[in-house]
Amino acid sequence: MTRALYHEDAYAAQARARVEAHTPEGGIVLDQTVFYPAGGGQPGDSGRLSWDRSEMTIATAVRGEGDQVVLVPAEPRRLPPVGAHLEQRIDWERRHRHMRMHTALHILSVVIPLPVVGGAVGDGRGRLDFDMGEASADVETLEELLNEAVDRDLPVEEEWITQTALAENPQLIKTVGAMPPRGVDRVRLVRIGTGGDQIDLQPCGGTHVARTGEIGHLRISRIESRGRRTRRVTLTLG
Repeated sequence: MTRALYHEDAYAAQARARVEAHTPEGGIVLDQTVFYPAGGGQPGDSGRLSWDRSEMTIATAVRGEGDQVVLVPAEPRRLPPVGAHLEQRIDWERRHRHMRMHTALHILSVVIPLPVVGGAVGDGRGRLDFDMGEASADVETLEELLNEAVDRDLPVEEEWITQTALAENPQLIKTVGAMPPRGVDRVRLVRIGTGGDQIDLQPCGGTHVARTGEIGHLRISRIESRGRRTRRVTLTLG
C-alpha cells in the first residue's frame, strides 16, 4: 500500500519516502508519495527523484496492484534500491494547472446540468462530453456562468462516505457508467461551496484547488458534436 500524500495535501510538492519495491516493468513503488497516479481523466504527475548523489526523472505515475502507486521512469536506468530513502518532487506548475482545470470541469458540470459521458483533464486545457440531445449551448452565457462561480471564490473541500451511502444517493454520480472501485470501503467526495452556497458535490479521486478563485479566468475554446447526442465542451485556462 502506498500512502496517498496527494490526497492529504494536494499542495505538497515534495516529500521524503522509502523505496518499497520495483515492478517487473521497471517502475518504482514508494511507501508514500506526492505523485498523483493517472485516473479519473487526470494525467499522472511527472517530476524527479533524488538519492545518494543520484537523480531520476519520472515521466508519470500509474496505479499498481491494490493501493500501490507506481512511478514510471522517463528512461531505463538504474533504479534506487529497495529500502533506500529518497526525496521526491513533482512538477508543481504542471500539477497546479491540472488542479485548476479539474475543479473547473466540476463547475462546468454544474453550469451544464446534463449527463456527462466522458472527460479529460489536460495541461491548461480540459473537456467534458455531455449527452445534450437537441439542447443548445451559448458560449457567451456559459463562460459568464463559469467565471461567476470562479469569482465567488468558493471553498473546495473533501469528505468521505461509505459505498452504501453512495448507493443510496446515486444522483451524486454525474458521469454515466462511472462507479468507484470495487472493494474500496470509502468513497471520496469533492464539495464546491458550503451550506447555502454549495454548488456541487460528487465522487472524485483527483486533486483540486482549495478555492475556486484560484482557477483564474476560464474560456470555452470549442463546442463540437461527437455524435448524434453528444457535445464536447473544451475549456482553457486564462
